[in-house]
Amino acid sequence: MSKNKKEISYTLLKASIASIPIIGGAASEILPLILKNPIEKRKEFWMQEVGEKLKSLEKSNSIKLTELSKKEIFIDTVIRISTEALKTSEQEKLKYFKNALINTAILENLDISEVNIFTRFISEFTIWHIQILNLFDNPTNWFIKNEIDFPKFSSAPLSKILINAFSELKERKEFCDLIWSDLYRSGLINTADLNVGITSNGLKSSRTTLFGKKFLSFIHEDESQ
Repeated sequence: MSKNKKEISYTLLKASIASIPIIGGAASEILPLILKNPIEKRKEFWMQEVGEKLKSLEKSNSIKLTELSKKEIFIDTVIRISTEALKTSEQEKLKYFKNALINTAILENLDISEVNIFTRFISEFTIWHIQILNLFDNPTNWFIKNEIDFPKFSSAPLSKILINAFSELKERKEFCDLIWSDLYRSGLINTADLNVGITSNGLKSSRTTLFGKKFLSFIHEDESQ
């Protein structure tokens, strides 16, 4: 958003609040007072997190900061992701934003359209969307990693695997169905229905598409870096 547009938006917001009867004039100054310090703190935290990681990568010769400043796709992504990162207090989501930005710095031959789509996914999805996508990318490995016994079913819907992994979702069928629908509609999973019976071998199979795997790779840290 341009500076002029920001100024117009802020002026309109102040005018709208000021028009409220009785408290208007004073209220128009309250929102800036409430938001100023938290936003500055978020900005400082975000810049420090990303800056330290970039310095570390330069030390390990993974990137050159002087070259990075000429990488247009990285500059575009810095602006876009940094704007979105300031809108959330969720540490896990901030981690995904940071990983996406760092991967944009490291990886070559990126498609700006895909990067923008993946950034939008992080912004619009809940943490549950990404946790569920992680689970069904490789169910067997997820259960091993989290030290949970894989449930023994001769046949069951994928929702049974989901509930065994996340017991807190047991009574939230509509919530889970909505998330699954979002992931399927976004082209990240290859199975339309969470509640259709599947064989025991099928329950252990990956449900992510190639696009879904690419998204997960983009938002996770490369452990070799």
